[in-house]
Amino acid sequence: AAVVARGMGTCCVSGCNDLKVDEDGKEFTLGGKTYHEGDYISLDGSTGNIYEGDIKTVEATISGNFGCIMRWADQFRKMQVRTNADTPADAENAVRLGAEGIGLCRTEHMFFEAGRIPKFRRMILSDTVEQREAALQELIPYQREDFIAMYKALRGRPMTVRFLDPPLHEFLPKTEPEIQALAKDMGLTVEHVKARIAELHEFNPMMGLRGCRLGVIYPEITRMQTRAIIEAAIAVKLECNYDIVPEIMVPLVGDRKELLFVKHIIVETAEKVMREKGYFLNYKVGTMIEIPRAALTADEIAKEADFFSFGTNDLTQMTFGFSRDDAGKFLDKYYDDKIYEFDPFSRLDQDGVGQLMKMAVERGRKENPMLHCGICGEHGGDPSSVAFCQELGLDYVSCSPFRVPIARLAAAQAAINLKRQGR
Repeated sequence: AAVVARGMGTCCVSGCNDLKVDEDGKEFTLGGKTYHEGDYISLDGSTGNIYEGDIKTVEATISGNFGCIMRWADQFRKMQVRTNADTPADAENAVRLGAEGIGLCRTEHMFFEAGRIPKFRRMILSDTVEQREAALQELIPYQREDFIAMYKALRGRPMTVRFLDPPLHEFLPKTEPEIQALAKDMGLTVEHVKARIAELHEFNPMMGLRGCRLGVIYPEITRMQTRAIIEAAIAVKLECNYDIVPEIMVPLVGDRKELLFVKHIIVETAEKVMREKGYFLNYKVGTMIEIPRAALTADEIAKEADFFSFGTNDLTQMTFGFSRDDAGKFLDKYYDDKIYEFDPFSRLDQDGVGQLMKMAVERGRKENPMLHCGICGEHGGDPSSVAFCQELGLDYVSCSPFRVPIARLAAAQAAINLKRQGR
């Protein structure tokens, strides 16, 4: 929730255990006071503080002295600063704040819109490849138009598109009316739909059927997304003459053969689309490094990858062995007892996660000297994490739109510090 809210530029305080909510009464109690529906409170998403009343705010802008400092920072920094964005509005806002492209475009968010989710659910519940392909065919125009709008908003800046990542059950209906509507739409019984939903349930979804595994089990999803990206890139190139090189990112890879399997589908589909359109463009296929095994075998994976992007949110979870959604229940005690000095989801753990990243960069570039490396986890907007990325020699950091100015300044400070050290 906090990551999504940050990307929207919306304050969010999660894991507030002292907050007692009465949903039926539409009220909550905090600090000995009860607040009712319609009462104003104010949040500080950076500190986690909650204030009584409506504190006036202003829109963030880069101008005046702040704008001058940002221009100075851009003169000194070595790394690019990209943004994590899924909509044209987010992309335009990030560019306004100084982003030089998109380091992470999450395609799954595009399927949740009201006009699309029923079609995607039909694909999930289909029994045959032909049925799934028919459902996906209806989604291609939506996905293509999404990418066209994003490429136009970026005006020639690069965009890394992450293929579908979450487990499929996240897209399925949860309420009885939604289940009944889906059953009616597909001509199925409610019992059959409920049975399929139960089949797709996973006890540990984070380590289940998601990421590149979806592309292996359902290659038709990969074909649809590849077609949409390449068609969009060609359309914008011909209309606007922007120099577009699509960057296609396969998530959750842990083995070279996984990436190779999905890459074959991407290349085959991309070449087919370009022959159909009579226009050929360059494109890149890379992967997220978010599983420890991927970092350990980075030299093998680099044989098939044009770029690495460190997904440090999941890499941190899998390295520490706890979930960022549940860790708040015990991490405060760890901080109090000085077991951990900081939140590893806010500031990069350089001794553990960082060493995996270092290993991946060194091994990957030894095998593939042209390997492009970046980071797209939320650590890309944390100053100390940005400095570490500079030390690793990453090409870019990517963060939420509203953290772009912080990353630009941090990247400049990191470059200056390394120069002072003679490095």
